[in-house]
Amino acid sequence: MSELHKFLFDGLPVRGLLVRLTGDWREVLARRESAQDAFPAPVRELLGEMAAAGVLMQSNIKFDGAVVMQIHGEGPVKLTVAEVKSDLTFRVTAKVTGEMPSMPRLDTLVNVNGKGRCAITLDPRQKLPGQQPYQGVVALHGDHGEPLHRLSEVLEHYMLQSEQLDTKLVLAANDEVAAGLLIQRLPVEGAGNIGARNEDDIGRDEDYRRISMLAATLTSDELLTLDADTILRRLFWEEKVVRYEPQHPQFACSCSRERVGNMLKSLGREEIDGIVAEQGRVEIGCDFCGVKYHFDVVDVGELFTPQSRQQPGTTTLN
Repeated sequence: MSELHKFLFDGLPVRGLLVRLTGDWREVLARRESAQDAFPAPVRELLGEMAAAGVLMQSNIKFDGAVVMQIHGEGPVKLTVAEVKSDLTFRVTAKVTGEMPSMPRLDTLVNVNGKGRCAITLDPRQKLPGQQPYQGVVALHGDHGEPLHRLSEVLEHYMLQSEQLDTKLVLAANDEVAAGLLIQRLPVEGAGNIGARNEDDIGRDEDYRRISMLAATLTSDELLTLDADTILRRLFWEEKVVRYEPQHPQFACSCSRERVGNMLKSLGREEIDGIVAEQGRVEIGCDFCGVKYHFDVVDVGELFTPQSRQQPGTTTLN
């Protein structure tokens, strides 16, 4: 079962989260494979890291809506998407158009010409009138133009820009597990500003640096193979860690036949009839879960028949 662990360091302005997506992550990959649309190994690894990072970010900000992470560029991978809702259900997808490079990193997968971007969108579950989703965008390179090779580096840069909080991220994924560790320095009310640092501020800086350096020693193999208890004990055995009850992220897709039908109706009867005449039916596959929806000539007729034509006194059973 997938697990998300939240913890604090007693008396220190530092918090942490650790996520391990297991059976749910394997289900994501199995669905793509069963649909004969499996992603190449480097893309699976990147999507796994994005899924883990998305769960960490959603849990960290406690946002009532969807956190959507998109990485797009001009390499063989044109787009990757991870969506995590407030109930910690997640889904991922990618658009791949080219062969995988010999060294699959962000700069060779999506940022070949230096124009790759990572966009984080916060889409509220219940929007106010006129309210638009918030979106932050960060380039796939550092402050001095150097290309960033790993997703963790990009997201650390994003969170420092958007939240002004120092963050350390360790991410890893394979075909069995997608996992991540987040360590973040918390703002302290009444702390001095940069121009007037006091001894307490300096001490808090040292506390965060010490813990983030310990987190940075975690290897990908350890993150993927060790359970949460072992990881936290090995890393922070000298610290007083306060842990909370684990949560359980799950894979879930929000696609449905009704949604696909509404999309087809938006295209218009003439266009849909043309597809049915040419191909015998309309087939729409979900990019996230691989489920395929089919609409034949009868289905299309029902789709464009107003429900108001139902005979008086009859009842429709769902």
